[in-house]
Amino acid sequence: MINKKFSIIIPTLNEQRGIENCLQALQPLRQHAELIIADGGSNDNTLVIATTLVDKIIHLGKGRAKQMNMGAKSATGEILLFLHADTFLPNHALVLIEQGLVENKQWGRFNIHLEGSSYMLAIISQMMNWRSRLTGIATGDQVIFIHKSLFEKIGGYADIALMEDIALCSVLKTESSPLCLKAKVRSSGRRWLQFGVIKTIVLMWSLRLRYWLGQSPNDLAELYRKGNFIR
Repeated sequence: MINKKFSIIIPTLNEQRGIENCLQALQPLRQHAELIIADGGSNDNTLVIATTLVDKIIHLGKGRAKQMNMGAKSATGEILLFLHADTFLPNHALVLIEQGLVENKQWGRFNIHLEGSSYMLAIISQMMNWRSRLTGIATGDQVIFIHKSLFEKIGGYADIALMEDIALCSVLKTESSPLCLKAKVRSSGRRWLQFGVIKTIVLMWSLRLRYWLGQSPNDLAELYRKGNFIR
């Protein structure tokens, strides 16, 4: 039984290829959750497809952190859940979150399963789950959820071009340890396959290291977009 209201916030930018599947999968949850699209300026049919499948559409400029912050600002739920358009929740996701968010657990994430043709994606998924449990840092692909009151207290996502999820979790860790749910979200491994699995592993570790060493998130975002180590 679900007693709290959720707000599921989906940042989008030209997601017409997969947005209908994403939103259709969420329709059974609308009794307990509002669906909010925070769009970064799509020029395809993303919003046309989404119109009848969500409760709110917010129009913004490009920038995922900004999109998620504005989505959260408009949310009426007690618990916020940030979902990528190519990611699918496990069964009973809202029940698991509500049961797990007790007094000393104010935020958390799911385990992840990356889908795709390469066997390496299963290994990467497990590594991501282990790393997240060890460090208390989650990525957006793992579907971060949080009490709205805590999200507002810490000021939401840092308005940076990349690593906004890392920055958020770093602050949240000072408030409480994360709830690490073993249930798995399913997310597309398309980026890993597009740029090459090994290359993407090294790239992601490189970007995180550069972020911790103080390199500009704007520069890192350009490298991430191109899938390159150097500009």
